[in-house]
Amino acid sequence: MCAVAMSLVGCAGINTNQPPAGVEVNGIPSSSIAPEALSSNSLPDGFVKKNPEDYDDVWDRVRAGYGLAELDSPYIARHEQWFANNPEYMQRMVERASLYLHHIITEVEKRNIPTEIALLPAIESAFKPHAYSRARAAGLWQFIPSTGRLYGLQKNWWYDGRRDIVAATDAALNYLEKLRDDFDGDWHLALAAYNAGEGRVMRARRHNRLKNRPDNYEDLTVLKPETRNYVPKLIAVANIIRNPEKYGLTLAPIPNEPYFDVVDVGSQIDLAVLSKESGVPIGDLYDLNPAFNRWATAPDGPYRLLVPVKEKEAVVAALEALPIDERTKWARHNIRRGETLSTIARNYGVSVAAIKSSNKIRGHQIRAGHDLLIPMSTRSISTKVANVTRPRPTATRPAPPPSGHVAVVHEVKAGDTLWNIATRYNVYISQITRWNLINRRSVLRLGQKLKIWVEPTNAPDSASISTGVPST
Repeated sequence: MCAVAMSLVGCAGINTNQPPAGVEVNGIPSSSIAPEALSSNSLPDGFVKKNPEDYDDVWDRVRAGYGLAELDSPYIARHEQWFANNPEYMQRMVERASLYLHHIITEVEKRNIPTEIALLPAIESAFKPHAYSRARAAGLWQFIPSTGRLYGLQKNWWYDGRRDIVAATDAALNYLEKLRDDFDGDWHLALAAYNAGEGRVMRARRHNRLKNRPDNYEDLTVLKPETRNYVPKLIAVANIIRNPEKYGLTLAPIPNEPYFDVVDVGSQIDLAVLSKESGVPIGDLYDLNPAFNRWATAPDGPYRLLVPVKEKEAVVAALEALPIDERTKWARHNIRRGETLSTIARNYGVSVAAIKSSNKIRGHQIRAGHDLLIPMSTRSISTKVANVTRPRPTATRPAPPPSGHVAVVHEVKAGDTLWNIATRYNVYISQITRWNLINRRSVLRLGQKLKIWVEPTNAPDSASISTGVPST
């Protein structure tokens, strides 16, 4: 879908020819757009700015609304090169983004904020709606539970709003606008706070002021490396999207039209049943509705499903023809003396929470002779059923090394993490995992040897150089 050369470009220069006040670009007041975003050098030759609905390709809508201020950071080139060196990664990310980007850019434009913000899921989750981090962050926008609750994202056994494409996008943009206001319109600081939290960024600024140092984002050296790399990484992605030809890159176009629409299903429904009745592949339903943890929507809602636009009529027709009592798979259980919710759940292979939720039971008491409805569509839905966002098959061979690099064998010591190892050798965690056939969540063992490919100039003197296979 795309091919990448290894040439690099820096941030675009600033154009002082700002349009007069009141002029709009893509419906966004020019006064709210950074001057460098309006530079004739910021976009490919021949690029003409239009109204959002007049573009054929969503990527053009994204490019036309750039508005982040220029950032002087050496990290930008590093991230540009990484993306340039990993065309397969870019290809898969673009494929996943094709499902969601039209909706995201539309919501971003409504708020008159820089359209680089629409690319934030690229660095948060690589546009994987089912992404889950060791910090318990989930979804395209990587909300942790506490922040998700603060911004209205429900989370229960059936449903996790952090993975809801529509709800999480709205919550993320609300949060980002709040952070922008907290930092007096400085998007670099707002983005850093999205990654690290407002408190850490404020403390870092206070630390710099006490030492009579500038307190701009690029000057906050006390921030963790992850946060210091965060904004440069977003700008690197934006630079590549801005003018892919400068990188020898051809981005697959994304049609400038909605990929999905919302259907109110009215009550709980089993996604597998809906798939069978409507003919919509279950993988398509899962790609668009990853918030539902089980095969069914939640008993108490939300009853909103996202469906491909081209399949909406078939879904609506199937819903109209499907009796309410056939929407989910149930078993009716008559409670016998001595039975508990735990024993019943174990016998049916479901959870106690599922039985309680389906029967509106608050405590743990049940009565012999009464009936319980046992939801049979309660097993965890697997990301493997997805058609576009499914994980790559587990690799059986290490990823090939970058050209011109040498292998350093790192022996794991006390306190080592994949993050600090990656930072030490100026590589990415994902590269270490692919070179060593391990998972991001793998527990590192003392003495474990990891092969890391680095540029010769970055090879530590004390590290052993090897081309052998590391132990795992």
